[in-house]
Amino acid sequence: MFRGWDWATETHDVTVMDHLGARVDRWELAHTEEGITKTLARLARHGAPADLPVAIETTRGLVVDRLLAAGHPVVSVHPNAFHAMRPRWGASKAKTDAGDSLKLADYLRTDGHFLPRLEPTDRATLDLQALTRQRADHIEAKVAAVNQLGALLDAHWPGGKAVFYELDSDIALAFLQRYPTPASAAKLTAGWLEAWCKRRGYSGKKPGSVLIERLRSAPVAASRLSSDAVEQLVRVQVQLVQGIRATIRTLDKAIAEAVETHPYAPLFASMPRIGNVNLA
Repeated sequence: MFRGWDWATETHDVTVMDHLGARVDRWELAHTEEGITKTLARLARHGAPADLPVAIETTRGLVVDRLLAAGHPVVSVHPNAFHAMRPRWGASKAKTDAGDSLKLADYLRTDGHFLPRLEPTDRATLDLQALTRQRADHIEAKVAAVNQLGALLDAHWPGGKAVFYELDSDIALAFLQRYPTPASAAKLTAGWLEAWCKRRGYSGKKPGSVLIERLRSAPVAASRLSSDAVEQLVRVQVQLVQGIRATIRTLDKAIAEAVETHPYAPLFASMPRIGNVNLA
């Protein structure tokens, strides 16, 4: 028996075909828990799930996960490859759900032995995959938030931007949190700024005189906003960047713990210059 599953966001169509190419069963189902549960039960009436491969035009998603969890071999058919096969069923390129599920089942029947089958991903890998994907999203969000902070400073306090890009990230954010406007930093001296940075572990080689010169020599923005408004905008944006950096550190810790216990990690851990994130 061979199955073709034409999927969509709201409804699906399933066809069951025998080894001679005759349609044994066919039905449409809604993308609901009831529809999927009844479909899995209906498929089971045609045999053991392990003996019932299903062809579908996707490699991931809820339907694929449910089929794999039920024990069905899932054969992912690339949409381009499936489209190239359409002439074998006739010259017309008309597309219907029922017709596509039938064609998928027939494609599986005739060419299934050439097509790779999806295997259920183990839980450790799924967990690690989710952590690394979320970290990538947060890195993207951090870059956007830092760029927004830079644009905000460029528009209202170029001197603060000049110092921000000279300091280490944590120190720069702490500086802007304390001195978010030109007025708040007006009385700073080179000695005080150098000592303040040193207490926070500044690893750069720029002395306080250079930092204060960058702060003072930057052009003055023609901002028409009040000092209070600029202060609020800068501090809120700094808090956003700090919050995202904190979530990234939390994810880094979780990723390191997940990698440490992952069964495949030793296979790649010996690669040169590979850290926990790259290994994950």
